[in-house]
Amino acid sequence: MTAIQGFLSAIGAAVLGLCAATGSLALFTAQSVMHVFRPPWYPVEIGRQLLRIGYFSLPVVGLTAFFTGAALALQIYTGGARFNAESVVPSIVAIGMVRELGPVLGGLMVAGRVSASIAAELGTMRVTEQIDALTTLSTNPFKYLIAPRLLAATLAMPALAFIADVIGVMGGFAVGTARLDFNGAAYVRTTWDFLTLGDISSGLIKAAVFGFIIALMGCYQGYNSGRGALGVGRATTNAVVSASILILASNYVMNEMFFTK
Repeated sequence: MTAIQGFLSAIGAAVLGLCAATGSLALFTAQSVMHVFRPPWYPVEIGRQLLRIGYFSLPVVGLTAFFTGAALALQIYTGGARFNAESVVPSIVAIGMVRELGPVLGGLMVAGRVSASIAAELGTMRVTEQIDALTTLSTNPFKYLIAPRLLAATLAMPALAFIADVIGVMGGFAVGTARLDFNGAAYVRTTWDFLTLGDISSGLIKAAVFGFIIALMGCYQGYNSGRGALGVGRATTNAVVSASILILASNYVMNEMFFTK
């Protein structure tokens, strides 16, 4: 085999592998979504996942949002000073947090925390044959393991994003009033007057999509984990990386849909 044939063979194998992975993910997604809408449902498991994904992610999402809003206010004030536009700090912080930084940074932080956790849990269950045992006991793993996680993450992420928006604006308010000499009442009034319902709803829709992606990639990688500790570790890494990339890519697509004419 010549060098050119070897090169072309490698490209062909990579393309075929990509097509196979895409097809496998598409089938997994379709099967998972179908089980979300078809009974039986497991409300106790859904509640447990809501607590785990939503409530226990609040500290990391809140701290990220607060410091992001504070840093954003400082940056906008410094940049705006070049054009005598320091007064735009409240409005730009608000729109930046609500439309973009709240849902995206919240999604990335939850992806790092939750997607890895789901992949490790399901991967361990795969390795120890607990998923096979569920099937033996006539319990569909998609209904009991995957559907509750998908539903919980899709519902929890908009709530987390909304809280991140509020805390992020509070971070900007704290820096604006304590460091940049803004009047507190004027800062709040400007923020309130500038935001529209469309800004808030677009951010919440983004967050719901991100939540679905986070749970989907964690479940997919964990469910198809390789054997042994190495396989579980690889599934965990792949879940975080793939969820993060898909969050950023889908964010761009949704920005094109929501904000371009």
